[in-house]
Amino acid sequence: MSRSLQIGSNQRDRNEFSATPSIKNGNALRIINEYEKGDEVEVASQELGFIGSYYAATIICSTGDDYYRIKYKTLLTDDESEPLEDVFSAPEIRPVPPHQHETMSENGFRLYDMVDVFDNDGWWFGFISAKVGDEYYVYFPTTADNIAYPPHALRFHQEWSNGKWIFLPRQGKIFNLY
Repeated sequence: MSRSLQIGSNQRDRNEFSATPSIKNGNALRIINEYEKGDEVEVASQELGFIGSYYAATIICSTGDDYYRIKYKTLLTDDESEPLEDVFSAPEIRPVPPHQHETMSENGFRLYDMVDVFDNDGWWFGFISAKVGDEYYVYFPTTADNIAYPPHALRFHQEWSNGKWIFLPRQGKIFNLY
């Protein structure tokens, strides 16, 4: 995937992040994620062409009103002299997913499994579409690309929902590639 993103260690256990209920907009109940300086997180890109991707970052500080200043771990400033910083709302931030044991990937991914692929400095959501030799082809629904990757570049997809990680079950055929 050739894409270019253009956007202007205190570690806690991944289960220690605070997710507190909050009443906003009348009676609507929603979960607000609270992060502290030094927390390692992933941030969701909302830019066209990058939706569905997450980038590793560290919380620098809260800027108030449910926003946080972050420092990317893999993205650099235009002159590539230092890590890029940006501001994200709490719903665009999630803790780093729990580590997946090596045996999970050694046992292999199956056709149509939902995965995240580390490519172009971030994690991208897709589905296993084929296995050829030692490589897995991943179909990306947001771009319709189908690209081969070695197993070490893949992780099973998980969702951060209501303050908890949800490990999604392995999938059956759920999309049509052609």
